[in-house]
Amino acid sequence: MTNDELIKVSQEVLAQTYGRLPVVLVRGEGCRVWDAEGKAYLDFVAGIGVCNLGHCHPRVVQAIREQAGKLLHVSNLYHIEPQIELARLLVKHSFADRVFFCNSGTEANEAAIKLARKYSNDHFGPNRFEVVSLEKSFHGRTMASLAATGQEKFHKGFEPLMAGFKYVPQNDLAAMEAAITDSTCAVILEPIQAEGGVNMPGENYLREVRQICDRKKLLLIFDEVQVGMGRTGKLFCYEHYGVTPDIMTMAKGLAGGVPIGAMLATEEAAKSFTPGTHAATFGGNPLSTAAGLAALRVTLEEGIMENCLRSGAHFFQRLEGLQKKYSFIQEVRGKGLMVGVEFTREVKGTVNELLKQGFLINCTSDTVMRFVPPLIITPAEIDRLIAALDGIFSAWS
Repeated sequence: MTNDELIKVSQEVLAQTYGRLPVVLVRGEGCRVWDAEGKAYLDFVAGIGVCNLGHCHPRVVQAIREQAGKLLHVSNLYHIEPQIELARLLVKHSFADRVFFCNSGTEANEAAIKLARKYSNDHFGPNRFEVVSLEKSFHGRTMASLAATGQEKFHKGFEPLMAGFKYVPQNDLAAMEAAITDSTCAVILEPIQAEGGVNMPGENYLREVRQICDRKKLLLIFDEVQVGMGRTGKLFCYEHYGVTPDIMTMAKGLAGGVPIGAMLATEEAAKSFTPGTHAATFGGNPLSTAAGLAALRVTLEEGIMENCLRSGAHFFQRLEGLQKKYSFIQEVRGKGLMVGVEFTREVKGTVNELLKQGFLINCTSDTVMRFVPPLIITPAEIDRLIAALDGIFSAWS
């Protein structure tokens, strides 16, 4: 079937919750995907930061094939070998002592919020339950993670939101202090805000938030759903800032394209999760954790983060070159291959323009482009996108 034929069926049978682009993607390899009619696209979206290793990395595919022929599901009533091995490796390479597996970033953040409330109830009683998050944050679309998300556009139509959440501006410590009361149990934030526009923390902001949490006896939760797994050039984004949280959430790039989520925590915080307090039927299933184990090993063993830093530096250099050339480019920001470009004009139309030219890109708002390509992207592939952008921008001048 052609793109148009498949899209027609899609419009008849699928819930219309997505503003989809007019293309059906059917195959992927490395940094490229192909549509139903055989046209190739260079992918600078990577499933919104999911396909960090590129599409269909051979070691991940092999792990999935082997596990699919061995054991798909048994539930968490039993111990699961690849789940144990993936948790062991995550603990080894992070601040954490314990791991809870689920199926998505939203679920990981729900688990983190529940753990923060349970911990606070265990240690301070039932009146400490509020969570402070940041304006322009994004933590998910289920009811607690939606309430933690500091963007009104995601809230519309779902009010009343779950009670117990406050929002403060990023990099405003005075606002953070003012929002914390005797009812506060935790602070949740993305070290770099992704969906909100690739918004960067101040040099000492995370360290100072950590100090506030320590002083107020609050848990600090880092949402690394999009910025983790090597996206910024280190395995976890918090490593850049010399600050560790009490709880961290992960998903997207963790299993190379297979659905998975994880909540990591210190031993002290994790003690409040006991049998029966939280669960996920499919969380940590053999297939997803086998894929996650392969993806994490590839990330650690194949120079993925080193390439991220090299290609990221090249990408920034080329984008900053465009910024010098075109006055409507306001700012280039980010870290590694988490890249945001803010404009003084509306740029969403470039998504379709570049699709026609064989590039997949993404905008988080009318004026911000977000680039999260596979971490295996090369300078030559980046140069192809830069040339296409330059061609579009020159027509605006």
